Amino acid sequence: MDLRTDPRARTLIKLAATVVVAGALVAGLLFPWVGGPAVAAQQSTSLLGDLPTELTVDAPPANTVLLAANGEVITSFYEENRAPVPSDGIAEVMKQAMVAIEDARFYEHHGLDVQGTARALLTNIAAGGVQEGGSTLTQQLVKQTLLQTADTPEERRAATEQTMGRKLREARLALALEDAYSKDELLTRYLNLVYFGRNAYGVQPAAQAFFGVDAAALTLPQAALLAGLAQSPTQDDPFTNPEAATARRNEVLSRMAEQGLADPAEVAAAQAVPLGLAPAPAPRRGCVEATVGAFVCDFVQRYLIQQLGMTQQQLDNGGYVVQTTLDADLQRAGDAAVLETLSMGNSLAGMFTAVEPGTGRLLAMSVNRVFGYDQDDPAQESYNLNAAPSKGSGSTYKVFTAAAALDRGFSSYYTLTTSDPYVSRVYRDGTGRYDVENAGTYRSTLDLTTALYQSSNTYFLALEDALGSVEQPVRMAERMGLFQYSDPALPQQIIDENRGSFTFGSEATSPLALASAYSTLAAGGTQCDVVPVTAVLDQHGDPALGPDGEPLAVGDRCTPEAIKPGVANTLNQMLRKDVEPGYSGATGTRAYVPGHQIAGKTGTSQDNDSIAFVGYTPEIAASVMVLNPKEKQNVGGFGGGKAATVWRDAMAPILEARGSGEFPPADEVVENGNTRPVPGCTSVRACRAALEEAGFQHTTVEIDSARRSGTLLGTSPPRGARAVQGQVVSILVSNGEDYAPPAPDPEPRQQQPDGPPPFAEPPQGPPEPAPEQGPGDDGEPGQDWGGRDG
Repeated sequence: MDLRTDPRARTLIKLAATVVVAGALVAGLLFPWVGGPAVAAQQSTSLLGDLPTELTVDAPPANTVLLAANGEVITSFYEENRAPVPSDGIAEVMKQAMVAIEDARFYEHHGLDVQGTARALLTNIAAGGVQEGGSTLTQQLVKQTLLQTADTPEERRAATEQTMGRKLREARLALALEDAYSKDELLTRYLNLVYFGRNAYGVQPAAQAFFGVDAAALTLPQAALLAGLAQSPTQDDPFTNPEAATARRNEVLSRMAEQGLADPAEVAAAQAVPLGLAPAPAPRRGCVEATVGAFVCDFVQRYLIQQLGMTQQQLDNGGYVVQTTLDADLQRAGDAAVLETLSMGNSLAGMFTAVEPGTGRLLAMSVNRVFGYDQDDPAQESYNLNAAPSKGSGSTYKVFTAAAALDRGFSSYYTLTTSDPYVSRVYRDGTGRYDVENAGTYRSTLDLTTALYQSSNTYFLALEDALGSVEQPVRMAERMGLFQYSDPALPQQIIDENRGSFTFGSEATSPLALASAYSTLAAGGTQCDVVPVTAVLDQHGDPALGPDGEPLAVGDRCTPEAIKPGVANTLNQMLRKDVEPGYSGATGTRAYVPGHQIAGKTGTSQDNDSIAFVGYTPEIAASVMVLNPKEKQNVGGFGGGKAATVWRDAMAPILEARGSGEFPPADEVVENGNTRPVPGCTSVRACRAALEEAGFQHTTVEIDSARRSGTLLGTSPPRGARAVQGQVVSILVSNGEDYAPPAPDPEPRQQQPDGPPPFAEPPQGPPEPAPEQGPGDDGEPGQDWGGRDG
């Protein structure tokens, strides 16, 4: 007989080795108890010194859980589905069933059951094979803990190798554990650790996976089935092998009856019932299965790893609780609003993205896409369109130029007269002087406030000319947080190239960064980087530590007065005119929610390749962008159409439920800036003198008029408008082109004294708003084409 190939011979060799091991354990481990209880007490806990960390802390932690701001569970991260519960969260019958089948003398031994081991040896020898194990539950707890907490292949091999050394160490640790913990604590830890199959580690996930109930509610037959799975979760899986599972369950029930742990009549009844499987779904896993805000989940996951230094392995196995900033109600309102305008998987992607002013907390990321990885499904997308810069956001960038002008001392009444098209004196493009034209009919003379809410292209290129360089608008945008997700070199590149197109928003723009930049205005000038989490707690409920051993830096990241509060508050009041009723030619009126103060700005890139609207209250700043992320496509209409509509539909239910605050008043000093009123005059000579005395330069401009040649028509900016000291004010004089001499009187009239004809000058104060513009292609009150791409 060949001992290497004969199965029975191999079994006998194993049994002989087991006898040797048992003898060694008896001699080496039980000697302290033979010497008396006092000796045992002294020596048992010092057999191997202190217990390993894995055995002195909690069992392997539960799944990492992501929570919305209101505590709602978003999803979980895990490899092994775990949900430890306290002792009172486990049915007593479950504890009894596990003891009955795994370790009948559990409450009698001290971690090593010599009598049980000897009995198992005799049983196995008689059977000619391994029919019964000799390990106690405490020994199994040691083995499973070391195995499941192993981080390296070497540690995993050490926890399972069939050597006398491993058995000896396992036994000694079991004895030490018995000294350190009560029987109930040990049993609870074991039940929270053992694998039952179906990726259920511990009794709570198992109760859910097989019966859809909590571990505390398990019945006698249910508990018996689970207890039977601990030794062979795959072989006795009731879903794939119900006959074997039933036999094993009934064996457990019989053991319980034999040991007096269950009434025989109840056992007989339990053995007759069907398995009664009623599995509950496994806990949601990863961002693909998030209940709400899947793209926020993705942003949070990347933030934890890339910004806070965590690893995916930590997330999957660390049992953290991650408190995110997601506003679940706003997220759902945004989801519905986007889909009301754009169907799921439409070639046009509509992104609604919201942050909280003053904290930078990410509130919502909605898009007409499902978070997923199937590239053949147009409705699935794993690329975060809400965060990534893709296409331009048009005239929303005019706010940065306006802010730079106010910061420089230009007033909200700063008035310019421009031609249409307007040719820049400062900026050039590839073919010559940079020029733009308006998308609609505008007055040639506008003040800053009116030009902003009507979105005049010619005015804003002229304003960039007045500033002399694009650097100030770019630096203003940078201070407000616009470039958080852009190449860090981009701002300087725009400045070096002196791109006059900057004010028209041709740069690839992150919807999230755009909302964040406008939130700086809503917060009175305080700029906050976007943060998606407020706390990360470890399995003990303590702040999680980073690689440096310090708590993770999850707090707000804000810069007070990144821009002057007076500039922010003044711009807020100016931008309210783009949304709220009563301002002729405003482009963002479709975003208005009655009864609330809302500021905002529309934007449309050249050829309508993308559109945008950014709106905000003191509590919420949100951007909407609509574009095709894969190719050039006319989105149809302007920023005040689809984009403003999505914003209103998303925000209306939130504002109506929660209300909103009011913006502080405009800063009077910023409103007036370093401007002064343009004086009135009655003749060309008087105008020159008055303008020079007021600190203005002047030029005389002849224009077509039905008045007599040389007649004074007024000034541009007009009387009462405000202009910067040193600014050129045009004295407007008729060229008589359309002049028709009056017909002679039929009768002589009294001679009138010589002098200029009467001239009705504009009233004092800011110029009146321009006349109503014609509707845009999508029926907007006004158009806001943002200029050419640069």
